[in-house]
Amino acid sequence: MPLGIGNIFNGLFKQYGHTVILLLRFIDIAMLIGAAWVSHYFWLRQFVIDQDYRIVVSLGILAAIIFFEIGQVYRPWRNDAMRGEVARIVRAWVLAILSVISIVALVRLHFWFGSSYRWIVTWWVLGLLFVLAARSLLSHVLQWLRARGWSQGRIILVGLNQMAVAVSRQLNHSSWAGLQVVGYVDDPSEKQPSVNDFSLPRLGDLEDLTSIVTKEAIDEVWIAFPGESLVERAQYQLRHLPVSIRLIIDCFDFKQSKFLSLNTVAGIPTLDFSVSPLHGVNRYTKEVMDRFFALILLILLSPLLLLIAIGVKLSSKGPVFYRQERVGWNNRSFTMLKFRSMPVDAEAKTGAVWAKPGEKRATRFGGFLRKTSLDELPQLINVLKGDMSLVGPRPERPDFVEVFKDQVPNYMKKHMVKAGITGWAQVNGWRGDTDLNRRIEHDLYYIQHWSVWFDLEIALRTVLTGFINKNAY
Repeated sequence: MPLGIGNIFNGLFKQYGHTVILLLRFIDIAMLIGAAWVSHYFWLRQFVIDQDYRIVVSLGILAAIIFFEIGQVYRPWRNDAMRGEVARIVRAWVLAILSVISIVALVRLHFWFGSSYRWIVTWWVLGLLFVLAARSLLSHVLQWLRARGWSQGRIILVGLNQMAVAVSRQLNHSSWAGLQVVGYVDDPSEKQPSVNDFSLPRLGDLEDLTSIVTKEAIDEVWIAFPGESLVERAQYQLRHLPVSIRLIIDCFDFKQSKFLSLNTVAGIPTLDFSVSPLHGVNRYTKEVMDRFFALILLILLSPLLLLIAIGVKLSSKGPVFYRQERVGWNNRSFTMLKFRSMPVDAEAKTGAVWAKPGEKRATRFGGFLRKTSLDELPQLINVLKGDMSLVGPRPERPDFVEVFKDQVPNYMKKHMVKAGITGWAQVNGWRGDTDLNRRIEHDLYYIQHWSVWFDLEIALRTVLTGFINKNAY
């Protein structure tokens, strides 16, 4: 690339990438302050934000800084797509606002009563829109610059095989990453596999790697050809250059590749194909939170539970609770509790039957409980006992599990975590007699991306969207 303004911008972006991230932090803060001012002016018609409101804005900004950092909102854009960043921003900003509301409610600031609830909701909406708009604009600017050769990381591949082809195509389709494969080098003495439809230029031999990296202004060297000798030789060639070296792991042929992750166990690097996120500290953190909140909810909801129990007894003969065997964590069976919504002998002749719309098995009161999902509340006892979690994939009966495990790809992976009262599939509308494949996709997404914050988001969405669902019957 000839020397010019493109090279100047390219060097600035690469050298001061951390400065861009710092600038992004200031932009986020400015957007949130601007959203707070617009909300304040909209509701109070005052140009200067009142002192009480300034306290809340300060708390909100501080909470946003903390949760944005915890939620990895400032990850390098080369490593993730925009949609992943949007999800992290929404999650972090929701948690920040919830923490502010909690603090205000505890302190009971006098201004909280009145029109301020409208202001803080407006601030939450505008703050999210302002931050996303600013980042979208910055992202489009960077993409525009990268399309003209600015701020592009230049990559050279070592070795030529089908994996190198797959890597090159993947990077070409991921324009948001800002990475360009310039070409490849190989060792003529090494036996190379045949490669079809590959148009990248061969830049030279492995022995010339140092001069090629310098001449082509290469930022990263990706080793695509397996073999210890080749890796060692490439590292030796590049020992005097401050260039990044990556070893590509050949996982493109694995159907389960979306479950792959790198890990370190006792200092040993491993490639995890299918590992539950709930082990060690994560497992005990979720256990403590589940049982604590289950106990609190049982205490708070005890009057409602008593009223429902009376309604069940008055609506039909039989016990208050309906006990049913379900499959949960590690394929272990447990007895799940529900408020009984059907006559005692409803399944005496049919056995286990998948609930479908329009069926008449439920009593009138039972139909109401199902429609509002109130029949699920006794599962708080299951959570307290440790059989279930507040958030997780919904459990199924053993009869259905035996059928689904051969019909639905990766179905049994949902049992890598405890079953939940609500889950990612449910808050996205995949419950009842809906597409089972889509439901499992959401369950597996939850397992892959589990975190305490994700659990809180799902719990919050369950409360905000309500328990009434058209697919509950």
